[in-house]
Order: sequence, then structure tokens, then C-alpha cells
Amino acid sequence: MSEKLPANALIVESALRERGAGGEIVVLPEKAPTAATAAAQVGCEVGAIANSLIFDADGAPLLVLTSGAHRVDVELIARTAGVAKVRRATPEFVREATGQPIGGVAPVGHPAPVRTLVDTWLSKHEVVWAAGGHPHTVFPTTFDELVRITGGTPVDVE
Repeated sequence: MSEKLPANALIVESALRERGAGGEIVVLPEKAPTAATAAAQVGCEVGAIANSLIFDADGAPLLVLTSGAHRVDVELIARTAGVAKVRRATPEFVREATGQPIGGVAPVGHPAPVRTLVDTWLSKHEVVWAAGGHPHTVFPTTFDELVRITGGTPVDVE
């Protein structure tokens, strides 16, 4: 299947294999710009979608992997991360930090490590779906695997 994956998804696939992750990247028939559209395409609850949200945390990228059922409380995340201000990153900031476009940011496969927080709510789902580096790609994983492969910190995000 790898030969049919977009270039960014190939990078993510390689990062997943390097980290011993088990899920295979799936190419969706349509873009999945929201948790609801991703959930509809893979056939799961919205809460089982791991939204990859990049924030600008005092000038440094911060990846928050949050359940599609949640909104991120940026003040809570700022306190949790120990920074003065957390704000939504620009598309350029996201691309620079991850090498990936908004709507397809994967938990791994970035040019350099990105500090990551993982929504504890995702642990309620046996299978969690995360973006695969491109707006048309996702892969199945678990909460524990997301924490392991990202070196992330489990937190409450709302």
C-alpha cells in the first residue's frame, strides 16, 4: 500500500515503523478536515478521533492530541505546559513545525520532536484514529501507543 501513499504519509509511515507502532495508514476517499468527517469515514465515534492540534506556546510548537469530542481549554493547556500563552498556530507555523498541512497533522513524522500532550479522554476508546500526515490519511492506534510513540504527556484538555 505504501506506494499509493502521499509523500507526507510515507514519512509518517516510516516514523510509525521506527517506533514499533502497529497500525497501517489508510487513505480516505475524501478529506477529513473535522473529527466528525473522519469518524464518518472510518466508522467510529467522534470521540475516538485524535485531533492533532498545533499551538504556539510562547513561540514554540505544542502538539495537543485531543479527542474529537473535546475543545481545548488553552488557558488550562498553558498552565499544564508551564507557558505564559498558548494560541492557535498559523498554517505557516504548523507546516514549519511538522512538515505537514493543517487537517493532516500526524502525531509523528515531524522534522524535529514536538512537545506533545495527549488527551486522557482518548483512553476510553479501544481504537483511536489519528491523522497520517495528509488530509486524506489516518491510522488506527491506541491511547497507550500514542503516548509511547510521541513521548507525550497524558493530560486533561478541557
